[in-house]
Amino acid sequence: MTIQTDRLTLRAWRDEDRAPFAAMSADPDVMRYLRALPTRQACDQWIDFQIKHFAEHGFGFWVVEDRATGAFLGATGLFKVFFDAPFTPAVEIGWRLARAAWGRGIATEAARASLAFGFDTLGLDEIIAYAAPANQASQNVMRKLGMIRDEASDFDHPRVEADSPLRRQAMYRLPRAVWANASR
Repeated sequence: MTIQTDRLTLRAWRDEDRAPFAAMSADPDVMRYLRALPTRQACDQWIDFQIKHFAEHGFGFWVVEDRATGAFLGATGLFKVFFDAPFTPAVEIGWRLARAAWGRGIATEAARASLAFGFDTLGLDEIIAYAAPANQASQNVMRKLGMIRDEASDFDHPRVEADSPLRRQAMYRLPRAVWANASR
């Protein structure tokens, strides 16, 4: 499946995406608020997981590429939350963009297309997102998408070390009704 926006193409992963994804994930600025993917092998495993997630669930992370040039810009999409938390089961939206794509509205445009797919095609009732409180850039994207901050649902991420400043996560939610009203 491929989704096109004014400036972007969201598409399935190809083997030639592995090198630019690994290069992007090796950038300390890109990974500042994420758990690092320190090796090419770990990056390849992440891509393989996304391909499998699409096959099993009908959604996952797409490659985000520049529609005009075909340049790799990053990844965005939806995935099931695979850990136990008070808000699970849930579907999360996320994004990771190469630094060259920052500050141009790419994350918002790509994520908005992913949300439309989640609500309009998959029929999801709610999509969540979360980020470390210090990650104001991602939280700004969440707000631009119309997501609602839910401080009562903030949580300590079980897959982040207990002493990490990234363990605490700020929760955002987007119910289908809010999306439907905002997208009219």
